[in-house]
Amino acid sequence: MNSNTKNLVSIYHSGKERKVFVIGLLSALLLLTIIYALNAGSYHLSSGRILEILAQVITNPSSLTGSDSESIIVIEFRLPRVILAILTGISLSVAGCVMQALLRNPLVSPFTLGLSSAASFGAAMAIVFGPVLLPFIPQEYQNETIILSAFLLGWLSVLLIYAISRMKGSSGATLILSGVVIGYIFTAGVMIMKYLTNDEKLREITLWLMGGMWGANWGAVLVVLPITLICLVFLESLSWDLNSLAAGDDVAKNLGVNVNRLRMKGLFVATLASSACLAFTGIIGFIGLMGPHIGRMLIGNDNRYLIPCSALLGALILLLSDTTARTVMDPVEIPVGVIMYVIGGAFFLILILRGQHRVIT
Repeated sequence: MNSNTKNLVSIYHSGKERKVFVIGLLSALLLLTIIYALNAGSYHLSSGRILEILAQVITNPSSLTGSDSESIIVIEFRLPRVILAILTGISLSVAGCVMQALLRNPLVSPFTLGLSSAASFGAAMAIVFGPVLLPFIPQEYQNETIILSAFLLGWLSVLLIYAISRMKGSSGATLILSGVVIGYIFTAGVMIMKYLTNDEKLREITLWLMGGMWGANWGAVLVVLPITLICLVFLESLSWDLNSLAAGDDVAKNLGVNVNRLRMKGLFVATLASSACLAFTGIIGFIGLMGPHIGRMLIGNDNRYLIPCSALLGALILLLSDTTARTVMDPVEIPVGVIMYVIGGAFFLILILRGQHRVIT
């Protein structure tokens, strides 16, 4: 092995070690943030007490009694909210990362492709029409109707994009333009729902569109957790193909990658992860853009490391934002979507003012 080859191998291993270190550091920060989020609120608990309760949950859950108010606060209220925020952050950030790689456009996210608008329209229809929309669901399960309708309409958006791509070809530009058009159509549908409804339902639609973790419970966690984990593992398995796609469709095809199939598989799975979370939380923006962009600043474009890095960053950002949303004006809670718009807007404005546009182009 000559000296140049040894230098290249040394550079590769040093870069790999740095990426692994960054991912490990983000994991540690996420664990600390979880403890902070479980402690934050009107009723403060010490970090030691929180760790004690969590240890009891894992090792001896029968020792927890219903009369222990501290255990109830942590286990029944704060913990499912923290887990749902983490899962939502992971899903949206990884979906944004994969979509950007598939379409080779750093400004693509689940919202660019019309997913958020479609889910919003589904939720708005369920709020306005209620039992008429899904008559087989009892009226007392209206919240479940909203969740199911938002999820199904979110999936409809990607099916429409797939149908258009089958007719016109699955190039990146076609998929992006299709998503933008479909997003406008569903946005018009949301406006119509707002116009047709009364004040009470209009307020409910507006609140859902702002996004929040109000619907967090163990039932939501049990639905979202397996979907998120399965989608994350599957998308990580595509990382080598995503790396080859960065060199262009022709290069990827020469390397044996079925580009059209890769794009559709990636988009379907990313949509599944995103829509499953958004159905429970409402619209939460910027995670799918901020997570991957910060990840590229920290470790580069290698999707083998960028996907887990984006997942951790998305979870960290959304968990901190949700904790801020429920504590900054305690006891009044701000929708986390509002916090995310402020953070996201400030983040990209800083990039523009500092002249670091190369990071996002």
